[in-house]
Amino acid sequence: MANVHDVAAYVLQHENQMTTMKLQKLCYYSQGWSLAWDGVPLFGEEIQAWMNGPVVYELFDKHRGQFVVSEWPAGNAKNLTKDERETIDAVYETYGKYNAQQLSDMTHNESPWMEARAGLPEGSRSKATIDLDTMQAYFDALNNR
Repeated sequence: MANVHDVAAYVLQHENQMTTMKLQKLCYYSQGWSLAWDGVPLFGEEIQAWMNGPVVYELFDKHRGQFVVSEWPAGNAKNLTKDERETIDAVYETYGKYNAQQLSDMTHNESPWMEARAGLPEGSRSKATIDLDTMQAYFDALNNR
């Protein structure tokens, strides 16, 4: 299985640079659609339900203090299989046109993020994990519309 850094390295091949928030959300959507289409996670790192949407802490730890990134030396896109690259390509084709704030707003209206933050005051900090089963059910339902 690839790791989230490999996914980030591949996502960044689609644009010269992107905000770290957009990178986080595209990794999240790649994970969700991998669960729906392939029935397996794309990466093993957990996704947390932060106030601005889903965040993989391991990515955040590497881009802390940066607003924009253009490469991801911590990952190797060559570690991804053809199917994994195709999933990310399809996610980028659908979600890549949106900016970071639009993607964040979208996640705020989706059950995986909302369920992970259930009972928390709006705007509060949280390290609550977004459940993979919840993600798979949500993206499966979208896939079957």
